[in-house]
Amino acid sequence: MIQIKSFTFGAFSENTYVLHDESGEAVIIDPGCYDKAEYEELNRYIENNGLKPVKIINTHAHIDHVLGVATLKRKYNIPFYLHKLDEPLLKAVKTYAPNYGFAQFDEPEIDGYFDEGDTVKFGTTTLKVIFVPGHAPGHVAFVHDEQHFVVGGDVLFRQSIGRTDLPGGDMKTLLNSIRTKLFTLNDNYTVYAGHMQPTTIGFEKKNNPFLK
Repeated sequence: MIQIKSFTFGAFSENTYVLHDESGEAVIIDPGCYDKAEYEELNRYIENNGLKPVKIINTHAHIDHVLGVATLKRKYNIPFYLHKLDEPLLKAVKTYAPNYGFAQFDEPEIDGYFDEGDTVKFGTTTLKVIFVPGHAPGHVAFVHDEQHFVVGGDVLFRQSIGRTDLPGGDMKTLLNSIRTKLFTLNDNYTVYAGHMQPTTIGFEKKNNPFLK
């Protein structure tokens, strides 16, 4: 049974997730922590629950989702995975991070890449990787069919969608990703998004104004 813990960090109100199962192994998804208090909050949860982080996996590489990657890589000595098409976005962060008040941004090294159809394994758990570009060129999401959920990053939000006015964004591509990759999941799948509260596929099919 997977436990999902969410943290909301920073001025961007970005959702960082820690997933773990009965083995105690865990993955950290989209770590957006930056200041001392945020790192302490995340690390305290990991330590209090006796967890062993084994990898960092990102849905994409916009600044609010990568701020904590390098520090957590060092602390837990674990690898970091991203889709290759988002590597240029990651490389660009250091050039504009000071403009957002993140002068101490530390660019992480990518240890591996994943793509559509790959799996992410930790403990007794396997997540399925699906490719959902549009908000970012290399955007992916992580699906767990047994517990009916998807960690979807900035693709689909509660009654909203990811913005497409950033470099590499494209509205038509994003809507196609949602319709062909997310809306093909059963209505009872929970969507854990990169911002705002969780939603479900069924709710968004009925209520999302961008997908009427």
